[in-house]
Amino acid sequence: MRSPSTQQAAAIGVSAALLSQISMNVGAGFAKQLFPLIGAYGVTSLRITLAATMLLLLYRPWRRPIARAAIPALIVYGSMLGLMNLSYYQALARIPIGIATGIEVMGPLAVVLLASRRPQDFLWLALAVLGLILLLPLQHNDGLDPVGIAFAFGAAACWAFYIVFGKRVSGTFGSNAAPWGMLVAATLSLPIGLATTGAALFSPTFLLIGAGIALLSSAIPYSLEMESMRRLPAHVFGMLLGASPAVAALVGYVILDELLTPVQWLAISCIIVSAVGSSLAASRQPAATDA
Repeated sequence: MRSPSTQQAAAIGVSAALLSQISMNVGAGFAKQLFPLIGAYGVTSLRITLAATMLLLLYRPWRRPIARAAIPALIVYGSMLGLMNLSYYQALARIPIGIATGIEVMGPLAVVLLASRRPQDFLWLALAVLGLILLLPLQHNDGLDPVGIAFAFGAAACWAFYIVFGKRVSGTFGSNAAPWGMLVAATLSLPIGLATTGAALFSPTFLLIGAGIALLSSAIPYSLEMESMRRLPAHVFGMLLGASPAVAALVGYVILDELLTPVQWLAISCIIVSAVGSSLAASRQPAATDA
């Protein structure tokens, strides 16, 4: 039987993961509106750079020494973070956000499948996959941009590695993992944004809008995810991120007034139930399980 403190840690981890998804999807909705102005690469690099600046000023991670042995994992974590965002926004520029998110979430689900050792976890995985099948309009995919689909699958692969290496660095760096990781991601993405957009990227208007997007889509969610990774097993964290398409659809309905069909609502319900089921499982197993 788990102690109250361990149960509280699991509850905080679950809440942080779900709140991060809400914040990230709200930010993504605003970010896509900037694509015609500065391009997807420009929006991504601006968002990541500003988020890295915010997190560095907030946490001031340089006050604690970094162990050399932990640097490779940190570099991989930050690189996956940057590539995941670059790929995802390129997918958003070419295919609908629901389809892009549905494909991208296959990354966390792959972590669940590879790391799970409990039979009931496969039940929640199967329910999430059923929801994704119902959510994706597979029968109408002939007209989708294959490049956009490829970028979405690339984002899915990066998301899977982000979870695995994020679990490792969160145990070593704690809350400082997010700012250091964002710095690595900014170092990777900013040259791409400057090459495609130029100096217009740093105009006052774009900087102001970008700051809001960075706060919603990067600074807040990645900080919350670090707190979640510290308290939950990697495969449970990945399962919780499986709720992302449902969160995206709900945010789209509330903010963009997007109407959903009964089948889409059924798909969302399956994914939400899967996330709740995995959350309950997280409250019954040790939070220190490694990936």
